[in-house]
Amino acid sequence: MKRFVPAVLLAALVLSPVNPAKAQEPGSAHYAHNGPALLPDSKTTPGDTVTADTQTVCVPGYARRERNVSVALKRQVYALYGVHPSTQTRNGKRVRGCCEVDHLISLELGGSNDIKNLWPEPYLPRPGARQKDVLENWLHKQVCSGKMPLADAQRAISTDWYAPYLATKKAD
Repeated sequence: MKRFVPAVLLAALVLSPVNPAKAQEPGSAHYAHNGPALLPDSKTTPGDTVTADTQTVCVPGYARRERNVSVALKRQVYALYGVHPSTQTRNGKRVRGCCEVDHLISLELGGSNDIKNLWPEPYLPRPGARQKDVLENWLHKQVCSGKMPLADAQRAISTDWYAPYLATKKAD
């Protein structure tokens, strides 16, 4: 009988359902840092791709056609990180004040619109969203010119976007 109890407990632990929603609770994600740059929570936003095909991502207009993040999904992303995007008026236009919901692996690099690839990327402190955009464009050019494999670009931007950004600055 004593052998049966541990076996039952072990089976209960192994077979018990894991609550995937627990990691998706509002405020459960936290920014990481590399120097002054804010990075997404690697557990909540590990990055996700829809393609590893260089020819596909290098077709002009590909990213524009693939962009499809609903307002509801953006709200969910903000909530995960506990961010309340303030709206400000600049030059007569209403704009998000703190950040934008961004693709960790950009659509130009085959990234998906899945929540695993989205995070509220701050404009400040710098380097922030605008500087990551520069890196995304540079990586896309490298991939489409055949100077870098798409998988390498996807890996570089998803693990720590600031490190390759610094490398591009040193190369200039």
